[in-house]
Amino acid sequence: MKKHRHKPIVQITAEEIEQYALAMTTEESHQVQELVASSAAKLDYIDMLSGNLVGQLLRLLIKVSGAKRVLEIGTFTGYSALMMAEALPEDGEITTIEMNIRYQELAEQHFDEFDSNGKISLIKGNAREIVGELDEYFDLVYLDGDKISYPFYFEQYVNKLKEGGLMVIDNALWNGTVLEPEDQKAEALHRFNKQVADDDRVEQVLLAVSDGVTIIRKK
Repeated sequence: MKKHRHKPIVQITAEEIEQYALAMTTEESHQVQELVASSAAKLDYIDMLSGNLVGQLLRLLIKVSGAKRVLEIGTFTGYSALMMAEALPEDGEITTIEMNIRYQELAEQHFDEFDSNGKISLIKGNAREIVGELDEYFDLVYLDGDKISYPFYFEQYVNKLKEGGLMVIDNALWNGTVLEPEDQKAEALHRFNKQVADDDRVEQVLLAVSDGVTIIRKK
């Protein structure tokens, strides 16, 4: 896995259990499967894709909450944005922010090909700098990029959430390394997890799903 190359990986859930869970989870659409295949053909590593367990969780949260305005931090090649776009109502829209130029190019190609309803808007740039330019409020914010900045993003983007809005955070357990942080990303994620747990503006649950998914609701 790219994010922990040359380091031992802790499997959060037993592999056979995770495979069983995947087998019992709604499959990705044909369009999303094609996006995955395209990403794999053009990149050496696609471990940063959210994956179907997280993707379907995002889809269900959108449908259950009735979210229409979604903000995503970290587009990669467009997997999670497309998954969420498919779950949105006709008047729904996603703003997704990506800084990496290669990922921007691939995401644009995929959105042109697979986002037939034009629900996804890609902003190219650094989300830390762009937050001040966003004057609208969102029903759901999905954090999945720039792990070191998670504490910053939480403070900035929780203010962009409507009352009762949701924030979903991927990689909250960082392959278990948050238990004994030994690098910057693990330390930042542990600090972020504590920050959320101590914040009385929100209520949250950290799920041991995939690489750890936190669901936050703004009170």
